[in-house]
Amino acid sequence: MPYADISLLALDYDFAQRVRACAATENIADPMQWFTDHQWQIAATPGFGDKYAYAIDMNVPRPGWDESVITDPDILSAVQALNTP
Repeated sequence: MPYADISLLALDYDFAQRVRACAATENIADPMQWFTDHQWQIAATPGFGDKYAYAIDMNVPRPGWDESVITDPDILSAVQALNTP
């Protein structure tokens, strides 16, 4: 899990939009701010950086948008884990 891959994922606009949409479905009051507050933890979720790096290596055009790279259930689990008190 190279830190560079996590960094790229944390700054991927498409991935951010998917996480924000997930946060909205979890009734998080301000998904935009919530993502800003948690983008590095979400990107550092075990396996996310490796999946993202592999997608880049495979020339996936928009790896942050492509659900075959990091699935919606993966994102949901990460959001729920970070959103528990």
